Amino acid sequence: MRRFISEFGFSNTIGFIGLGNMGIGMAHNLAKTRIVYAYDASPAWQSQIESSNIKPVSQVADVTANADTIITMLPNDKIVKSVAQEIFKKQKKMLIDSSTISPYTSYELAKMAQDTKNIYSDAPVSGSVGEAKLGTLTFMVGADKESYKKISPILKEMGKNVFHCGKIGEGQIAKVSSNMALAIQMISVAEALALGKNMGMDPAMLSSIMSVSSSKCWSVDTYNPVPGVMPNVPSSKDYDGGFMVELMLKDLDIAIDASKKSGTDAQLGQHAQQIYNKLNEHFGKKDFAIVYKELIKSK
Repeated sequence: MRRFISEFGFSNTIGFIGLGNMGIGMAHNLAKTRIVYAYDASPAWQSQIESSNIKPVSQVADVTANADTIITMLPNDKIVKSVAQEIFKKQKKMLIDSSTISPYTSYELAKMAQDTKNIYSDAPVSGSVGEAKLGTLTFMVGADKESYKKISPILKEMGKNVFHCGKIGEGQIAKVSSNMALAIQMISVAEALALGKNMGMDPAMLSSIMSVSSSKCWSVDTYNPVPGVMPNVPSSKDYDGGFMVELMLKDLDIAIDASKKSGTDAQLGQHAQQIYNKLNEHFGKKDFAIVYKELIKSK
């Protein structure tokens, strides 16, 4: 028997839609204290289930039949809108969307939720696949105060940092701004390490220096793009199992579109978009740090 925490949502049952590289780790952290009804269009994820509290179902309707609070972690705006439409066929559902989508799409989803007597919040994440598994993600939430109060305990089961950015859409504004900076940062780090490598310096030594110097950043000391410098990151796994180039390009497309609509001059963001657009032609499924490999090849 499910127990209500409020008019919207259950205390011990939750739905999760989108069990990709990030979603599967997030669902497992929720499953430590909850029953998770989970769905993904591809059944391949089910081989990674490690908790009896995760209950795979065969369609979105099965998720909504079993849970009133539902988290989505999906690859693009079109899929998020399609799934939201399915969820909002019922009333009194609380949708927490942790996908990275356009803030303008978030505004549309909020209106759709209001019109169908549901609740929507945007709560995109920052962090790696490893951080999703460890439950140390950062969440950027766009929601009214009442909704934020309800969903923040859920998000804290999957992350160590939860920020209430403001009204609906502002979580996505924070995320696309952050990811545009990350793309630029990764390219700059990869370029600097390629310069050192091409001039004969050991990338591991250069990385050690950069990690305690003014160039210190996440792309140097946590997610280094050079194979072999750090264990257990995608660059040391043939750039597999991380944040795919095609997803970084998608986020850059959102950021550049937003920059044009807001009148923001984003020259470096546009250049990063061009670089990842080219990488996407051959390496779309590889981790975005593969930009280093291409810079080395250009010698």
